[in-house]
Amino acid sequence: MSPRNLLAPTFSRTRLGSGPGLLLAHGAGSSLAGTYGPVLEALAARHTVVGIDYPGSGDTPRSTAPLSVDDLADQLIAAADAEGLDRFAVSGFSLGGPVAIRAAARHPERVTALVLTAAFPHRDNRLALASSVWSKIAASGDRELLAEFQLMMALGTQALESMPAEQLRQTLGYVAATAADGSSEQTDLVGQVDVRGDLAGIEVPTLVISTTDDRLTSTALHRHLAETIPGAQLAEIATGHLPMLERTDEWLQLITDFLGKHNA
Repeated sequence: MSPRNLLAPTFSRTRLGSGPGLLLAHGAGSSLAGTYGPVLEALAARHTVVGIDYPGSGDTPRSTAPLSVDDLADQLIAAADAEGLDRFAVSGFSLGGPVAIRAAARHPERVTALVLTAAFPHRDNRLALASSVWSKIAASGDRELLAEFQLMMALGTQALESMPAEQLRQTLGYVAATAADGSSEQTDLVGQVDVRGDLAGIEVPTLVISTTDDRLTSTALHRHLAETIPGAQLAEIATGHLPMLERTDEWLQLITDFLGKHNA
């Protein structure tokens, strides 16, 4: 058995399925269910899936201190410990990407593979501006404005423009109602995180899934991950920032095919 992380798990967590371990790290302003909900059952059909909710998401209380990528990564590993998983692949979406990378860097003997979707190693200017605006709107408590900003930025062009007016209105209502209470702190972290120093030392099979119509995390950031992590593979999906909504089956297939190929 590999050495266990000694940190006590304090975040709410979910465990589903059986088979090889798979940890899930969600995006900012969302939750485990919000990010991975459309594919959770399918992933759990092949894996023992364990995921956490960051502070202010799901049932995890909101934090009174700034969030750090180290804390999120260590809590993800602590959840694996609590569920008896020794080795596991890690799938990270958006902010979950640097969380997954940091988990692999801090616990290399335990991580077997990485899948990074719409992820980034650091902020570029667009992401810095977007995360700042997002955090300020979230802090204001104006959930309707927050939903408008999120849809404008996160949905791909085709998905957004194909929505009839009534569907758009309903979607805005749903997004407003389900926004994470900790969105402001989580998006603050998006504007601060930098895991570039971890990339060259990643030694596990890695798949980078680039969302090619993404207004939040650019394809240049996706390519930087794929080009800097040794041996990483790059796959592209013609979608905005939310492949779980726009290209659910295609996203799931990329994840399961890659993990199956590497017995992870």
